[in-house]
Amino acid sequence: MCLSIPSKVVKIDKEKNIATVDTMGVKREAGLDLMEEGSVKIGDYVLLHIGFVMEKIDESYALEALETYQEILDKMNEEDRQRAILEDDECPNREIT
Repeated sequence: MCLSIPSKVVKIDKEKNIATVDTMGVKREAGLDLMEEGSVKIGDYVLLHIGFVMEKIDESYALEALETYQEILDKMNEEDRQRAILEDDECPNREIT
């Protein structure tokens, strides 16, 4: 199952048409090919699917959802917590350092 956690856009590379997003402290690249040109800006919150930004979402909704996700993560052990954020067989992502 794929779980799309709200991610904040921290950088945009217009030449490559990709955004760098921060998902609960993990930075990764996501393609912007599914979004209208110029519709996503630095500071926006977005949802990702299979390495692409699929939707821009309201900041208040994003922050509320992130708070809920954090409550869930707080109840998990460290290994499960990392897997929930970083790994998913059906939803590959391109993590960057």
